This record gives sequence, C-alpha cells and structure tokens, in this order.
Amino acid sequence: MERQLVSSGSPYEPIIGYSRVVRDGRHVFVAGTCAVMPDDADPPNDAYEQARRCFEIIVAALSEVDAGPEHVVRTRIFLVNAEDWEGVGRAHAEIFRDVRPVSSMLVVPRIIDPRWLVEIEADALLREE
Repeated sequence: MERQLVSSGSPYEPIIGYSRVVRDGRHVFVAGTCAVMPDDADPPNDAYEQARRCFEIIVAALSEVDAGPEHVVRTRIFLVNAEDWEGVGRAHAEIFRDVRPVSSMLVVPRIIDPRWLVEIEADALLREE
C-alpha cells in the first residue's frame, strides 16, 4: 500500500506542513489532537470533555484509513494541568478500556491555544492481510 495522507482542514496543517493522519502500510499515525470544535466554537472548559472531543476526532481520523480504536497500540497525552489526569484518563478508558494500548501522560507548560487543556496523539497497527 502506498503512503496515505489525510488532512483535517486545520489551518495549522499548511503552515506547519503536517497531516492529521498518515497511513503507511499497516502503520497509522494520528497527529496531536486538541478539542477543536465545529464552527470554531470555544472548547469545553473541562479537561475530561476536551479529551472526549479529542478522541471523537481521533476515531473519525482513524476511520478515514480503515482503522479503529481496536487498532491503537500507543497513545500520548499532553496535559497542561497534572490534576486533570483522572478525568482525561476516564475519557481514555471509555475508548480503550479493552484495547489497552501503551500510553504516556506528560505535563507541559501550555499548548498553542491557551484554551486547550489536553492534546492527544495515537499510533495504530493494522492486522496483516
């Protein structure tokens, strides 16, 4: 399979030069995802709700390359506030409780948009055909 690039239409993609999703054979990588809302609405103020929105975007992105949450083998979670780990972890478990990918949570000083409290990446590995 040829390398497949999927755009989300984010204004950052052409400026920075990245894709929302890259699939190369069995490997799928989803870029850092924040709680970008439809019609540029403000994101929720709560980290749990922001994480739920991130996972909604990630699952939709995975589906663009015939993948799903069951294929995810790694997530990386970046938090602005360490105390948000439980809520974000709860949102993670809602999607991945049975999949159980490896995961990291890191605390960072801030994310590009100061309204964002969490950013999440995902890597997936599709089964051999």
